[in-house]
Amino acid sequence: MIAIISDIHGNYEALKKVLEAIDSLGIVEIYCLGDVAGYYSQINECCEELRARNIPCVMGNHDWYMSSGSFCPRSHSVNDCLAYQRRVISQENKEWISTFPVFMHVHEISMVHGGWMNPIDEYLEVNEEYFSTIEGRIFVSGHTHIQGVYRFDQKIYCNPGSVG
Repeated sequence: MIAIISDIHGNYEALKKVLEAIDSLGIVEIYCLGDVAGYYSQINECCEELRARNIPCVMGNHDWYMSSGSFCPRSHSVNDCLAYQRRVISQENKEWISTFPVFMHVHEISMVHGGWMNPIDEYLEVNEEYFSTIEGRIFVSGHTHIQGVYRFDQKIYCNPGSVG
């Protein structure tokens, strides 16, 4: 059994609670769909927890902003949060975030942060037509923070929502 988390956004208190629940189920194989960075102030604590547990992560849009030095074109408040996180994040954690892949395939699961047309920043509109053109059977992504599981013929899509 595996657990999939997403959109931590520097919220270490929420991450600890979610990981406690996962641990209580005896699950040790955990994956993160990105956005470790963004919004909350505990970016280092989140990175260190994920790194200590060897939890693989895909690149989210906030992770991209952090690792590339860019900013969000849509939100001044996001950019204020990023500016703060850039001042406090350790170099080691920043370098770790920059190693996140854009896509990950685990077992028969295709993982991205956004969507399969733009893995980092697509706000996916979930429908059967979208997934009919994509190779694979099981798909997971985050980004929208909206939990859901959808079945389309032989395909399954899941968004775990936001940890943070």
